[in-house]
Order: sequence, then structure tokens, then C-alpha cells
Amino acid sequence: MGKIEPYKKFFFICEGANTEVFYFKKLIDLRKQLGIHALIDLRLLEKIEEDKNISNPKRLLEFAEEIKGDSDISFDKEQDKMIVVIDADIYENNQEAYDELLNKANEYQDILAVTNPAFELFLLLHYENSYETIIKPNEADIIKNRKVGTRRYIDKLFSDISGMNSKTNPNIGKLAEKIEIEQEQKINQDIYHCKGKLTCNMGKIISDSDILSPPKEVGSFSFDTTNVVSISELTPCVPRLFTIYHANLIRMPSFLIFIAAL
Repeated sequence: MGKIEPYKKFFFICEGANTEVFYFKKLIDLRKQLGIHALIDLRLLEKIEEDKNISNPKRLLEFAEEIKGDSDISFDKEQDKMIVVIDADIYENNQEAYDELLNKANEYQDILAVTNPAFELFLLLHYENSYETIIKPNEADIIKNRKVGTRRYIDKLFSDISGMNSKTNPNIGKLAEKIEIEQEQKINQDIYHCKGKLTCNMGKIISDSDILSPPKEVGSFSFDTTNVVSISELTPCVPRLFTIYHANLIRMPSFLIFIAAL
């Protein structure tokens, strides 16, 4: 009998408490519809209590590292991954601090999901032909991302296109019904060289991690995706600092985890 492919967990942890959370919760809910690999478990770690407002990317990386040892996480360093989702706009004029962040992520063996200037760029990529019709014509203003009234340019642009406020409208999550990978390839995906460039590597992470790949046959073994339970629930995990949101799945030996930052 062939060797059983290991079960993996991706944990998302976010800088912010709203936009990314709306998106990743819906992504988890849609795992069966989207054809997410049956041997991959997606989980969202939501910060609570005094840690709810952790948003500095460096501190967020440190927080992710701290909770790997929590027994309720069951983080397997051989199989699992933390994916920390951050905006790079605060580093546009501080390359040294950004380089330190990249080095810290490598030290912790975490994956950085980076958007420059902000996560709303990734959301805009979900709209058909948005690169040609929305993003490219406004590229200079997007990368400057100056304030327009009380909001940043990318935030207002997304609101104008979608009719939604990304900070307050949970319907943002519906964009996850079509994970955008191809349009992202039209902008920079290299997070090591993103200064002054529209950048997003979320689609690349999803593609490179084989999250959407069909179950592989290993020897005579294959996994039946009908065994995946589609009902999602908020799982209270006792820890004081976070809760875990994930879909119920058949348990296998190990997990893969994503952490998203605001």
C-alpha cells in the first residue's frame, strides 16, 4: 500500500481585525466549493483581548512565533506553516526595517503574504479585467496611497468599485468565491523587491502551496473529497489570546496554518 500523503495546516493571522478576517473566513467556508485540497486545513487565528490590536508586522511575527508552542494550536514544525498577511506601505520609506522583517520571517520559517500598498489591492484583483481597467490606469496614485479625505487612496478606490467599505462590510468575503491568481501575475509578486511597486503574492502562495490541487495518488492510496464536511464553525480553543476559525475535516496526522496581518 502506498504512503499516505501528510495532512497539513495553514494558519492565517492578520494585522487588522476586519478586512482580511472577512475574506479568509469566507475562503474557509468555501473550501469544498473552491476545490481546496482535501488534505489541507485552512485556519484563521483571530486575536482577542489585549492582543486584538497587534498590527505592527514585526510584533505580529513575534506573536505568531509565540503561539506555535500553544497546545491548542498543535503546530507541527515539520508540516505546518504560519502565513502572516501584511501591508507593506508603512515600509515604503524604511527599507532597512522591511529587510529586518523579511529576515525575521525567514528565521521563524514563516510565510509573508505581502500587499503593497494594502490588502485592498488583492481584493481589486478579483474583479474581471481590473488590472487593465482599474489598477494600471491608477498605478501611480495607488502606490502613493495618499489620503483622500479621511481614507487612503486604495481604500476609497476599492469602495468606489465595489460599493463596499472594506473595513466594515463582511460581504467582502464573497470575493473569495473566485480566488484570483492569474491577474496577480500582471503585477510584482517578488516581496523582496517591492519598494515603489504594486505588489501582491497571496495568489502565488495559494498556487505554490498546491492548496487548490486535486488530491494526489500516492501508491494505491487516494483521498475521497466527499469525506470533507462543508459546515464551518467558530471553534473556541480556550487560549486567552486567540480563537481559531476553520472547517470541520477528517483528522489526519498533521496540519498547515496561515496567519494574516492587517
